[in-house]
Amino acid sequence: MTSATAAQPHLFRQYLVLTKPRVTQLAVFCAVIGMFLATPGLPPLVNVLAGTLGIWLLAAAAFAINCLIEREIDARMLRTARRATARGTISNLQVVSFSGLLGGLGMMVLYTWVNPLTMWLTFATFVGYAIIYTIILKPLTPQNIVIGGLSGAMPPLLGWAAVANAAPAEAWLLVLIIFIWTPPHFWALALYRNNDYIKSGLPMLPVTHGKQFTRLHILLYSFALFAASLMPFVIRMSGVAYLAAAIVLSGIFIAYAWRLYKNYSDELARSLFRYSILYLALLFAALLLDHWINLL
Repeated sequence: MTSATAAQPHLFRQYLVLTKPRVTQLAVFCAVIGMFLATPGLPPLVNVLAGTLGIWLLAAAAFAINCLIEREIDARMLRTARRATARGTISNLQVVSFSGLLGGLGMMVLYTWVNPLTMWLTFATFVGYAIIYTIILKPLTPQNIVIGGLSGAMPPLLGWAAVANAAPAEAWLLVLIIFIWTPPHFWALALYRNNDYIKSGLPMLPVTHGKQFTRLHILLYSFALFAASLMPFVIRMSGVAYLAAAIVLSGIFIAYAWRLYKNYSDELARSLFRYSILYLALLFAALLLDHWINLL
């Protein structure tokens, strides 16, 4: 085996890391849930497969651009210092080319095999995250994750549009849930990575307003999230099975937030961050399960 051949898996992994695969997976999962909720029966297989691929490609492209723009910031943070853009092992031109290839393929797939509405909504999400959030909001305001969270909340709407070729109120309600979920999710991370964010120079809420203020806002947002999670039942989009799941899952979220507010520790903040990911996945899975139960 030549040294060039041996280097290929390592190079592939460097490019893969730029797409933030774990974050992308959660976004695509929420998009797929939106696809299945958009129709009483099973959605067309072509829409599901092409929609999933196209949304994944554009999400990956946006994350790659994000890594490029924040390469100097990432180099100052322990959590992100090993990214290829931060170390300079992949050039700016290579990242732009990589992102352009992924984004172009994603738009082509969505336009050709899904519908133009989904393509344009997904492209708008790309612009919102890679440009508006990363360049404008994130370095300028501690409310960056609140305002910019809209782009990250769009996947279920994109999935819904991929099947229904429409963006109804029910799909926007799913966006609202993720929109409210996003600040406490990221602020929990920012709390136990506070030193990293101080070094980065980014105006994250724990840096600009302190940990106590941030913990209070996490608690307040957890109550707002509880209310938002009940809305699918209130508007009769879902039934009792989902309602029970939402109450339990959101109740646990509030319990974590309350403990964090009363008795802070980095480990507790890390536990809330991890639970928040599980929370969103289980909440949307409960929506889908309830949807299928109501069809029986």
